[in-house]
Amino acid sequence: MTDFKFNENDFNKAYDDEMKKVNEQLEKEIVFAMIGDVNAGKSSTLNRLIGEEVASVGAEPGETVIVKKYPYKDKIIFADTPGLDDINNKNSEETLKFYKEADVILFFLNAAGTVFSEGEKKHFDNIRKVNKNIIFVLNKIDAAEDIPNLVKYVQDKTNYDFKVTPISSRTGQNVDMLRNAILDILKEKNKDILFARQIKEKSSTANKWILAAASSAAAVGAVPLPGSDIIPLTSIQVGLMVKLATLYEKPLSKDRAKELAIATFAGNIGKSLFRQAVKFIPGAGSAAGAGIAGSMTLGLGYAIKYAYENDIELNAEILKTLSKSFMKDKVES
Repeated sequence: MTDFKFNENDFNKAYDDEMKKVNEQLEKEIVFAMIGDVNAGKSSTLNRLIGEEVASVGAEPGETVIVKKYPYKDKIIFADTPGLDDINNKNSEETLKFYKEADVILFFLNAAGTVFSEGEKKHFDNIRKVNKNIIFVLNKIDAAEDIPNLVKYVQDKTNYDFKVTPISSRTGQNVDMLRNAILDILKEKNKDILFARQIKEKSSTANKWILAAASSAAAVGAVPLPGSDIIPLTSIQVGLMVKLATLYEKPLSKDRAKELAIATFAGNIGKSLFRQAVKFIPGAGSAAGAGIAGSMTLGLGYAIKYAYENDIELNAEILKTLSKSFMKDKVES
């Protein structure tokens, strides 16, 4: 495949579908349950994740006095929760119910202390019976040694079924890794855009979405059936545009999105850059169709990201210029 065509009906459907998905997400609520010792760095990690002093607002009473909730911008709730055997039976039932309903459970371990003690393992075994959306946060790696073996130790104890993210909330090391692990879980619940929009650090999330879209586009572009790629490619690129606009909180009207889509398809932004771009597209291989589809999507995504991060008014001409500039920089670097 060496050519792409813009289809207005496909575009309209893709845009309406994507906007509906995003708007539905933004009406939802995300609940995080955090478990760990008082000196495990929960508050500092939370502040690093979001990019501001969330924990400093103070806890609000939850359903019981045991669960301490930290609401953030109404839609996101972080809750400091106890171990199930640290409280009386009545509160234990309420806390277990909270764990069951939580979207993500952040299980904190202190890399500079006793990692995954018998007590911690007991809490973990109780929690995973009701909710398996658990991420181990191995904090304070800046004050510990032999981190790979500590990670392996936790993985061995949990049958490699759960993500273990070694971080330092003091230095910020690997916090992006934790964000990505959270986004992976929330994506399954159709809540990842809601979370990504609220955090201050947006660049790494934008990169993740752009590369995923480019990889998907490359796979679509490699399909040999004439015309079979057009609708999926439109959906991928429109979806990327809408997600990036939501992430950076920039309005994207249907007319402006259509202008950018036409410039991408009719202007063949990626076609003239295929030889260079194919080196940077995951899974593109040497297929021309895959390279063109992938490079168009990559150029589109990074051009939009650059414009949003630099407060540039985006239109078709700016899109073409930024897309070519991005790919040129990639080649020269």
